[in-house]
Amino acid sequence: MAASTIRFDWAATVLAATFTSGVFLDGWAHTHGHVDNTFLTPWHAVLYSGFLSMALLLVGRAAWGVAREGTAWRAGAAWRHALPHGYGLGLVGVACWLVGGPFDAVWHNIFGFEADVEALMSPAHAILVLGFALMAAGPLRAGLARPPGRWGQELPMILSLGFVVSILTFFTQIAHPISNLWGAPGASSHDMTELGITGMLLTAAILTAPLLLLLGRARLPDGGATVVIGLNAFEMGFLFDRGAYPRTIVVATIVSAVLVDSVRAAIRPTASRPRAFRIFAAAVPTLPTAAYFVALAATSGIAWSTHLWAGVIVFTGAVGWLLSYLVLPGFD
Repeated sequence: MAASTIRFDWAATVLAATFTSGVFLDGWAHTHGHVDNTFLTPWHAVLYSGFLSMALLLVGRAAWGVAREGTAWRAGAAWRHALPHGYGLGLVGVACWLVGGPFDAVWHNIFGFEADVEALMSPAHAILVLGFALMAAGPLRAGLARPPGRWGQELPMILSLGFVVSILTFFTQIAHPISNLWGAPGASSHDMTELGITGMLLTAAILTAPLLLLLGRARLPDGGATVVIGLNAFEMGFLFDRGAYPRTIVVATIVSAVLVDSVRAAIRPTASRPRAFRIFAAAVPTLPTAAYFVALAATSGIAWSTHLWAGVIVFTGAVGWLLSYLVLPGFD
């Protein structure tokens, strides 16, 4: 299995970005009432065009690799190994979509079209999201398989991570603070408050764990937190565009991500500096959560009591701190 080239990584990253855009555009259509009971929609056209482009890149490169090596099926050649290192599982992702796409159409014909949260729980969609993650994560796996390079060479890896994180938050949007505006007026009933607290802790874990994983392997490039957290805020804000003050929260989140990278530059966390590593791990979710409530207070106001919103900020920091022990075990 040959090492991937930067050119191939960028090609895969651009197509993964197109694919991700299709996912969120289709999600936007659902959240804004632009869908009907038919599979043939403009939103599905963009989504499946993104899949087709990615599939052609992976299958075409695998076929070229097999032909170049002069191997044949009867000789036991595996197409997965004909791809550059890190992209083999992408073919499994292609297979997931070749199965999941028709399965989704059949599911709709038998059980009807999903509404609201049903679309996130559909078995057919679970197969599709797995396939998406396997394809979109190719540049991430390829980047981790080779030594660190310049920032431009590392960017496909971190963008790939951002796409995978965003698809996770897409399918856990029922918990995401930008999707639901936890703590805002109108989302402050007892049940909504409990769901909001749980959702913010879950979102903190989803955003923090991948960044710590890369940092623990000394592979988180400068500005990596800004790219991953900022990209996720922008995409979730697009998915649930409800006016001016959610956009303010998106901007505040992006600013907080820049602050996270500033903390990293100041304390220089590494595996050999565990205390700095754990401080940074706590800062990763704490700063965006604090920025969220600052933006909420400056726009719609905070319906939660001080005990609640201040406590959530502290507990999201605790989530990051505890996750640091999974990435960097030991007592210090």
